[in-house]
Amino acid sequence: MNPGFQATTAGITVTVRVFYLADQSDPEAARFAWAYRVTITNASPLTVQLLRRTWHITDAHGRSQHVHGEGVIGETPVLEPGETFEYTSGTPLSTPSGFMTGQYHMLAVDEDRQFDIEIPAFSLDSPHQNTRVH
Repeated sequence: MNPGFQATTAGITVTVRVFYLADQSDPEAARFAWAYRVTITNASPLTVQLLRRTWHITDAHGRSQHVHGEGVIGETPVLEPGETFEYTSGTPLSTPSGFMTGQYHMLAVDEDRQFDIEIPAFSLDSPHQNTRVH
């Protein structure tokens, strides 16, 4: 099985797996939808809390949108050393492909120190994308 897209910052690994949602997409109406499953694994010696997220979403025409918000899926999870948190979310685009990247804004609980961890860049690919090189 494909391990997905992965980045590790300060001992915290973020893994993303992407799924094209054909049943929620309508290529003729320029609507393409994806789900992504994120796994955050804390292999650091610190207890950490995910406070906020920042996403950079870019479509196949290079149009970008930036999304900032509290927590993820309504939660601000605390991860002890060795713990993992998983969630699923999604995004629509008006193009058949694109990519996402971002950061989670974390708190080292015992040190009362905030820091950012990388969300790996990952591609949003559909079977409707034009892969020809002109």
